[in-house]
Amino acid sequence: MTLSELQQILRDRVRETALSNFKIELDQVVSEIPPKTAVGDLAFPVAFDLAKQIKLATGEKQNPRVIAEVLKKELETFDFVERVEIAGPGYLNVFYDRARFLLDNIDFLPLPRQTSPDSAKRKVCVEHTSVNPNKAAHIGHVRNSVIGDTFQRILQATGSKVEVQNYIDNTGVQVADVVVGFIYLENRDLDSIKVLDVNLRTTDTSFDYYCWDLYARVGQEYHKVEKLKEKRAEVLRQIEEGNNETALLADFVATRNVECILDTMERFDIRYDLLPRESEILHLKFWDKAFEQMKEMGTIHFEPDGKNAGCWVMPFEEHSRTDEHESDKILVRSNGTVTYTGKDIAYQMWKLGVLGMDFYYKPFHTYPNGKEVWTTTANAAESVAGAPEFGHGETIYNVIDTRQSYPQEIVKKGVAAIHPEIGENGSVHLSYEMVALSPTAAEELGFVLSEEDKTRTFIEMSGRKGLGVKADDLLDRLEAKAYAEVASRNPEVAEVQKIKIANQIAVGALRYFLLKFTRTTVIVFDFKEALSFEGETGCFCQYSAVRANKIFQKLEERGESVEAIKGSLVNADEISGIFGSEQGDDIWSMLVNAARLDETIEHAARANEPAVLAKYAFSLAKAFNLFYHNHKILPEPDLMKRAVLITVADSVRRSLSAALLTMGIQIPDKM
Repeated sequence: MTLSELQQILRDRVRETALSNFKIELDQVVSEIPPKTAVGDLAFPVAFDLAKQIKLATGEKQNPRVIAEVLKKELETFDFVERVEIAGPGYLNVFYDRARFLLDNIDFLPLPRQTSPDSAKRKVCVEHTSVNPNKAAHIGHVRNSVIGDTFQRILQATGSKVEVQNYIDNTGVQVADVVVGFIYLENRDLDSIKVLDVNLRTTDTSFDYYCWDLYARVGQEYHKVEKLKEKRAEVLRQIEEGNNETALLADFVATRNVECILDTMERFDIRYDLLPRESEILHLKFWDKAFEQMKEMGTIHFEPDGKNAGCWVMPFEEHSRTDEHESDKILVRSNGTVTYTGKDIAYQMWKLGVLGMDFYYKPFHTYPNGKEVWTTTANAAESVAGAPEFGHGETIYNVIDTRQSYPQEIVKKGVAAIHPEIGENGSVHLSYEMVALSPTAAEELGFVLSEEDKTRTFIEMSGRKGLGVKADDLLDRLEAKAYAEVASRNPEVAEVQKIKIANQIAVGALRYFLLKFTRTTVIVFDFKEALSFEGETGCFCQYSAVRANKIFQKLEERGESVEAIKGSLVNADEISGIFGSEQGDDIWSMLVNAARLDETIEHAARANEPAVLAKYAFSLAKAFNLFYHNHKILPEPDLMKRAVLITVADSVRRSLSAALLTMGIQIPDKM
């Protein structure tokens, strides 16, 4: 049994004993992990709570230590419990039978475990990345993608069937801005843009990079030419209407940018199941259906006058009354166009399977591993048979930055108003703060900083101003730095292997750096910190995993079988003697640490916080390095102790490997 299962059994017994012996029904039983295994493996402060509840119920005063004695006897009836000690005035410290736990978990298989669709506990949808398809992805988008990708891996590891969606806002203002640039600044039509794309493929500039620069140019021109800004509204209207030259041009631009963005995310080992497009939400009348339902139920009303005159607005008073939040309540503008929030309500209803409508689907891209990503279409003739069933998620996780917190609340309120049976619990906003650059990193990337900028804590980026770090550029720079380190440490390694290891280190460094901070923390990116082989970094975790793997590579080279070594562990008394020795607590602590992966992943899933897993991986890596230095694992002369050490080391490498893979971090052959 896992540690989580043991803890649940003990909590259940405490609850049963409280009811049978003291006639108290406990809503929950609090348990704690002691700071050191020497003082216990699990602690219960429940005797104090019971004493209070008994006095409230009966007026009788009970000594917590007497209550603890009753609970102690009940907990010691389990064969996996070695003993229970009462500390102070009534704390219960449970000590597991260490030999039994080792023998029961000798073939320990940590999460993640592959779950078939039929055996999955539930289906959930995780929407992440959702880059406006008007330019290249930048480092801020990578944080979104890494959080979303890691969280979906965490959910899969807990047994959920996960559908990963990347929402393509191909009818939004940002796409319209680039279209304005192509048409009115560069005088291009669709054919000339296609020629441009072909020509760019033979240069060092990709289509999404070209659009990056054009988007910045358009932003600058808006400030100079007022009439150009007026073109945006007309272009946006034509894009939303569809079936016109401007809409076709915009569709090509958005699609090419999506293709480039998928290639970028593939470099980070990030993939998707479905690319739902905003244009289909409009053309298939998803919004129309949601709109009619909201009007019928009175959850939306028409504003005849005032600053929102001519708009359809959803009344929602829980906000700071800023102009920005007022505009978030508008679902249909006075010119008839639908806002992001309005379209998101319809889209969210589809994801939850309550809209009563569906998209048509066609394949969009096949990844190198054979996985196929699908996209939506409004044209039944384009629909391809054999598409999976998309949507119908029990819970929807939306990875969107904190600036969208209020619109996300509007979306939840809107869906709940139409479908009270779902309420607001069906949607979870996985918000996150921005990624900025340290002044050193900004200068290294070629940005010219003023003297004032150099004194700042961080440099904030702006895509509209062209001030930002493209994801591909960042990874290229990290790979170059990692390659130099790998080449200096392993000159004998083949070139192709050096390149592969450098990529694994670079991706691991960036993913870990973006995950180790809680989602509500502003990240200040720094190259030196991210790529350090020491401290709390992905490189350090990878290094520890490589070190653990080398133990077993050496065993294999010596012709020793790990299974045979484990098979020699049959005498529980001898194993207990090792755990009871001077170094026993240290060995046991390492085993318990490795065994906590399952509960850590469950915790990360419940808390909606991937940083929980990142902290665990670093803690385990750090503990193992100390363990490795304190114990002569392979040279240990005592064969029984050696077998225990090897078995514990095997548990560590399994857990550390699984934790890193769940974070999308691969383990190189060498460091």
